[in-house]
Amino acid sequence: MLKLGLTGGIGAGKSEVSRILVSYGAVLIDSDRIAREVVEAGTPGLAAVVAEFGPEILAADGGLDRPRLGGVVFSDPERLRALNAIVHPLVRDRSAELQAAAGPDAVVVHDVPLLVENGLASLYDMVMVVDVAPETQLDRLVRLRGMAEDEARARMAAQATRAERLAVADVVIDNDGPIEALEPQVAKVWADLLERRSEAAG
Repeated sequence: MLKLGLTGGIGAGKSEVSRILVSYGAVLIDSDRIAREVVEAGTPGLAAVVAEFGPEILAADGGLDRPRLGGVVFSDPERLRALNAIVHPLVRDRSAELQAAAGPDAVVVHDVPLLVENGLASLYDMVMVVDVAPETQLDRLVRLRGMAEDEARARMAAQATRAERLAVADVVIDNDGPIEALEPQVAKVWADLLERRSEAAG
């Protein structure tokens, strides 16, 4: 098994890179998706979040009101740490289960937005960073996701800096350009991963 850690700032285009890798045959373990699953209605994770933040972070249907919780934690580092202390261990355990199920020959891609922030680089055989300029991130968040500019800036500020991400990268995918420029870069990395896997097996 070969474990690839995939990260990048919000709006960098990680999901597009992971989609391409899956199309080549990678097994994707998406931390964001798991983070949503572990706090779905009726889960122990949601009960823990409500105990920490109060019932006002629940929506009318009993699920998590994500925008409301986001409004609390993204402007307050202390509250964000409290949320992460609940969610991250649950995500880690579920990710480990999925990785174990992937099989010995798999190339497993862990899409981890907070890989750098949480010091996780050493868990992977290789770290891929999807890199864009901060102004590109801001433009995509405002134009494509409909965020207010101050909210987008707060989300970006809550993450590692571009320099911190690049410092842990084994390979950098430049996603500042057009979408057509992305796949050739990813294809090259995929070929390298397959070569590494066969060397490890050999």
